[in-house]
Amino acid sequence: MTGGRSGSLVRMSGLALLWGSAFLWIKLALNSGLTPFQIAFLRSALGAAVLLLLARRAHQRLPRDRGTWGRLVVAALFCNALPFLLFGIGERTVDSGLAGVLHATTPLWAVLIGAAIGTDRGIGPVRLGGLLLGFAGTLVIFAPWQTAGLLSGGTAALLGASASYAVGFAYMGSRLTGRGTDPLALSAAQLLAATVLAAPGVLAGGAAPVDLGPRAVLAVVALGIFSTGFTFYLSYRLVADEGATGAATVGYLLPVVSVALGALVLDEEFGPRVLAGAAVVLAGVAATRWRGRRASPVRTATEADAAGTAGKAPAAGLTPPRA
Repeated sequence: MTGGRSGSLVRMSGLALLWGSAFLWIKLALNSGLTPFQIAFLRSALGAAVLLLLARRAHQRLPRDRGTWGRLVVAALFCNALPFLLFGIGERTVDSGLAGVLHATTPLWAVLIGAAIGTDRGIGPVRLGGLLLGFAGTLVIFAPWQTAGLLSGGTAALLGASASYAVGFAYMGSRLTGRGTDPLALSAAQLLAATVLAAPGVLAGGAAPVDLGPRAVLAVVALGIFSTGFTFYLSYRLVADEGATGAATVGYLLPVVSVALGALVLDEEFGPRVLAGAAVVLAGVAATRWRGRRASPVRTATEADAAGTAGKAPAAGLTPPRA
């Protein structure tokens, strides 16, 4: 039992580090001259390669019916291709640490979207307060009374990525999970679909010539293989060992990792206002999860986000990212 708990803690720590570091790798890739289109494509392709190898090793076969692949394309659009692109666009002007904090708003969007479309009818005073508190934390971080940064295109892209994750997780929870396909193979198939979706963007708008120096290669390899591919795999193991609720703890560590790495590696801002805003966002997320032990489609999506995708999160079979 102790060994199992110890293994789960190791996987949880590794997952938080790999997922939270995705924002650093995105920033380094951008600084090396890669475009958001190229980053989204390479990240998806490398992550898919890792998961295909792991699925083959586990003797799990990709789905073969058209219906499943059609649903996978929708999930890949909202949970991978689109947010991967938006994170690259956003981090052109927003620090990597703040990108990680904004990613933590995904559960808030899940609650908001669930209430809007009627799939979440359990929003009481505490959860409503958490929703407002979480978005208030975003205001604290960007201080719109001091700068126009809150309304910048980069910030809007990052918030759009988080909202896209929320839509994708809700869709996966209702249309892809629990249908008999092995989860690792389903995750590999989803990233494969994301790679296909991202390819036209590279040809149409991101095929600018790039000098792939050592730093660019390192950033893309780390982002695709470790922060996307292995993150999916670790999420799968963690959810299997601890359940979605236990694995959800990882979601609260991501902003800590992203802000710390941004400050240490890129010398990004690490002031009291950023720390206070991040704390308020996480407190709001915690409050929106206040609803006992009963599960619902939106709760499942929220837990899935915290368990792993930047985008990171496990794919369809895990409900559950990947940043």
